Amino acid sequence: MLRASLREISAALKEGQVSPTELCQKCLSLIKATRFLNAYITVAEDTALRQAEASEKRYRQGQTLGDLDGIPVAVKDNFSTAGIETTCASNMLKGYVPPYNATVVQKLLDQGALLVGKTNLDEFAMGSGSTDGAFGPVKNPWSYSQQYREKCAQNSSAQNEDTNWLITGGSSGGSAAAVSSFTCFAALGSDTGGSTRNPASHCGIVGLKPTYGLVSRHGLIPLVNSMDVPGILTRHVDDAATVLGVLSGHDPKDSTTVQEPCRLFQLPSLTDIKNLCIGIPKEYNTPELCSETLAVWSKAANLFEKAGAKVIEVSLPHTCHSIVCYHVLCAAEVASNMARFDGLEYGHRSNADKSTEALYAATRREGFNEVVRGRILSGNYFLLKQNYENYFIKAQKVRRLIANDFTKLFSSGVNVLLTPTTLNQTVPYTEFIKEDNRTRSTQDDIFTQAANMAGLPAVSVPSALSKKGLPIGLQFIGRAFHDMQLLTVAKWFEEQVQFPAIQLQGIMDHLDSVSPQEKSAFFS
Repeated sequence: MLRASLREISAALKEGQVSPTELCQKCLSLIKATRFLNAYITVAEDTALRQAEASEKRYRQGQTLGDLDGIPVAVKDNFSTAGIETTCASNMLKGYVPPYNATVVQKLLDQGALLVGKTNLDEFAMGSGSTDGAFGPVKNPWSYSQQYREKCAQNSSAQNEDTNWLITGGSSGGSAAAVSSFTCFAALGSDTGGSTRNPASHCGIVGLKPTYGLVSRHGLIPLVNSMDVPGILTRHVDDAATVLGVLSGHDPKDSTTVQEPCRLFQLPSLTDIKNLCIGIPKEYNTPELCSETLAVWSKAANLFEKAGAKVIEVSLPHTCHSIVCYHVLCAAEVASNMARFDGLEYGHRSNADKSTEALYAATRREGFNEVVRGRILSGNYFLLKQNYENYFIKAQKVRRLIANDFTKLFSSGVNVLLTPTTLNQTVPYTEFIKEDNRTRSTQDDIFTQAANMAGLPAVSVPSALSKKGLPIGLQFIGRAFHDMQLLTVAKWFEEQVQFPAIQLQGIMDHLDSVSPQEKSAFFS
């Protein structure tokens, strides 16, 4: 049951093969058993079971709320949840309990979804590894997968995965790990420069960043207002489309949302792609791109071409400036957004009482980690009167050129762009932390952040296993508000590659707190 798609589990619930309470208890048990992954900051067990009981009553009465009724989901811990602590994985917000739900959370609950917990992340979503939060790093379930363990066993020089586990990517690593390890059927992430697609690629699942303005940001604690988008993590493209259909539409509380709703409850199946034009951006073939990812990318392009699609090389000439432009704009907006955390209204407050300035300084030093403080300092530097024109304004102009590159391509007849999601497959934690956060983000966001600056929809789809038995994802980028076309193409690709599901026997063998009977029961 836990391996089922949203459509399959919804049908099972309606047919009485499983009850919402049974399904919820199964997921909660697995969350407890896999707590060493550190995917969750808060497990909302009581809330989820109450919601499951209400859902079960609706099923008995034949009055279900929607396609998600009775289905466990998780939410990244930077979305406000009424009555449930929301921390952004930061000491600054430890103990903060919002009085309201984010719009996307409320829409899930209105459809009857069961909120099993709040997932781990990089502090305030600033990172690409899910290793820099106040609650510790998230471990990638593929560290313990049967595929990876078998490859490690063949390589005598490979280190023990128990001490050299793999990162999930970030910043929505907790949500990705939660979906990948079958503790929920879908999860919300946030995506500012790739924070949904990056961990989706590393964890072998689907990660969708919708078009900016299609989904409400109300209740998402902001990082970069002009780029933040709620992201969707699922195990199947169809599932992502189902969740997007629930979440999309105008929200009076978010003036940046569009008026027209977008209902994508079921994607069509493509049988003929001869009228499809796939663009392959030459600038994405960088020297740093690993050979295995390049080979998977090339194989995917050939797959489309052999099926009759038109596959052409295209150019995004301002891509070389994209990552630098992104970091300037990101830091500037971070500096502005983080100013609200002053120790006076909510969140952590220092005991310093010499002066208001001393209170501000002590509160922010105690509440924020080095990564957040560093971005605030950088952003304030870029926004200084003497620097404003040379940094912030110039970056905004370059951003327009980057967006224009995409507009020209899509106006010329290109339907979808096909690119790598990340430079490489996931890496061990000990290797990842050798670089500082800024350097890692520059490397990991190189293929993803341009879509955020242009406001375009993009989705990462698991495409192949590497020689080490680890997932490699590819990214599809579409025209603004053509999310349905993008997901339809992604679904066709998903059906062709038949990516193997993670084999979690290894993770169950790893547990020492679960009986042999319980281990076998989880995935029997």
